[in-house]
Amino acid sequence: MAESLVVQSKVKEAVKAQGLRTDSALPDALNAKIAAILADAAKRAKENGRSTLRPYDL
Repeated sequence: MAESLVVQSKVKEAVKAQGLRTDSALPDALNAKIAAILADAAKRAKENGRSTLRPYDL
C-alpha cells in the first residue's frame, strides 16, 4: 500500500505514553494490519449487500 493509514508521530506518542519505545518498523506493520482489517471489513459489507462500512464489520 503506497499511502499510509497511520500518523507515525501519533503512534510514537501512544507507545511512549505506555512507557515504551517505538521500533522503526512498527508504523509500517501497523499500516499493513489496518489495511488487512479494512479489506476484511469491506468484504463483509459487500457480502451483506451494503456499500457502507460499519463499525460491526470490523
